[in-house]
Amino acid sequence: MFSNTTKVLGLDIGSNTIKIAELSISKKGMVLEGFATVPTPYESVSNGYLSNVSSVSESLRNILTDLNTKTKSTVTGMAASSVIIKKITIPRVENKVLQETIRFEAEQYIPFDLNSVALSFVPLNVNSSNETMDVLIVAAQNEVILQYMEAVASSGMQCSIMDVNSFALANCFELNYGILKGEAIGLLNFGHEVTNFVVIYDGEVIFSRDLSLGGLNFTSEISRSMGITQSEAESFKISAVSGMAVPDEVHSIMSSENERFVEELKNSHDFFIASNPERKVDRFYFSGGTSLNLQLIEKIAQNLQTPFEKFDPFKKIKVDSKKINLNYASQISTFSPIAIGLASRGKVKP
Repeated sequence: MFSNTTKVLGLDIGSNTIKIAELSISKKGMVLEGFATVPTPYESVSNGYLSNVSSVSESLRNILTDLNTKTKSTVTGMAASSVIIKKITIPRVENKVLQETIRFEAEQYIPFDLNSVALSFVPLNVNSSNETMDVLIVAAQNEVILQYMEAVASSGMQCSIMDVNSFALANCFELNYGILKGEAIGLLNFGHEVTNFVVIYDGEVIFSRDLSLGGLNFTSEISRSMGITQSEAESFKISAVSGMAVPDEVHSIMSSENERFVEELKNSHDFFIASNPERKVDRFYFSGGTSLNLQLIEKIAQNLQTPFEKFDPFKKIKVDSKKINLNYASQISTFSPIAIGLASRGKVKP
């Protein structure tokens, strides 16, 4: 009557590219059976908001065709920039009154009518005090959630779960690396418009912030400084990162943007340290298309004086080599952690 294996789609709707992963989940583990990408319609997604739902939905239909799957159950990710994520400290209370207490406390952190948002929370175990407790609260406006649900439903998929991309990144890490006891792990996913900065400790997300920095910053600055089109600037950027010959001015611009990127990230890192004086990031793992700019990664590592390692989403999650070419799997490893982390929220049927 029931299958002991289930298939789930993880949908990552980025501002530049839409990515979808299909995972087969069983008690034996998780296997990637499919992965596809399509360009995001121009100016239809920005800062996590869908400004053109119909265009996004059409692209989702296209990506389903490319994936060639019958699976419909989908876990959809929202950008942390479109939700409010906040770690708060409250008086320690019993579980039976925690929800009421959180709703009361959340009013001072959420700049919207609580009746217009979906509010969720997770008690954290990092606070050992008998008097207080730490709680991570997450709130998203209902109208934004409905935009995502409408786009997904119109494409023919079934939106089973709405998640947050930064949490999906953490899920993917723990699936592959486990819970590293006593270590604070920083995750950096360098995207097109946004860089996800997440810190996990003993299996809990203790810090999450989306920085308005990404590959687009480099492209736009090259375009502005050299008086060329965005398309030409993007080509120069990719060539520079790949070690191909480009005008010296491109390298100069890239270097200046690297420095600005490092400064912004250092400010967020310093904010984490100030908010968590008892913790320091023991090491970082990086992913995302902009992380192919290895000079940027080297500069960040030197500035933060912290070890940096490439995030491997296939360290423990297997790839079905009959359905996915292993060379292709290697190529997508940088871009896939969020989509895979989203799909991993699927459950195995009893």
